[in-house]
Amino acid sequence: MTDSVQHDSAVLVHFTLKLEDGSTAESTRDNGKPALFSLGDGSLSDALEAELIGLRQGEKKAFSLVPEAAFGLTSPDLIQYFSRRDFTDAGEPEIGAIMLFSGMDGNEMPGVIREISGDSITVDFNHPLAGQTVHFDVEVLEIDPALEATNANSAG
Repeated sequence: MTDSVQHDSAVLVHFTLKLEDGSTAESTRDNGKPALFSLGDGSLSDALEAELIGLRQGEKKAFSLVPEAAFGLTSPDLIQYFSRRDFTDAGEPEIGAIMLFSGMDGNEMPGVIREISGDSITVDFNHPLAGQTVHFDVEVLEIDPALEATNANSAG
């Protein structure tokens, strides 16, 4: 076990994400359930990982990331148009609702219903925080926590 976050560390953190207007977009503190991230697995942006590297257990850090370094810019290619009949099984969509769609690769992708106009329904597959500068407040709770699935490194 290392005493600071490394390029390949798993980290258990509490975090709060705030937007430019000061509103909270997400917070693990609200539900009391910290998040587990594995650095180097592609789930976090390089810029976010760079902010975490070197932090020690119990350390807190506040920083901001521009859209390109956080959740990306809004891409018009990720806005799709569907026919109302595509939703017959799912029920009547509502503007602002997040629905899961099956991608060509079989994976499910969340999409936000942006507009309903007659028979046309506009769905936005951009990350909800795409195009926004995000302010992070992170607290490292544990580095390389002992996961229930593994019983290696049991200290005695």
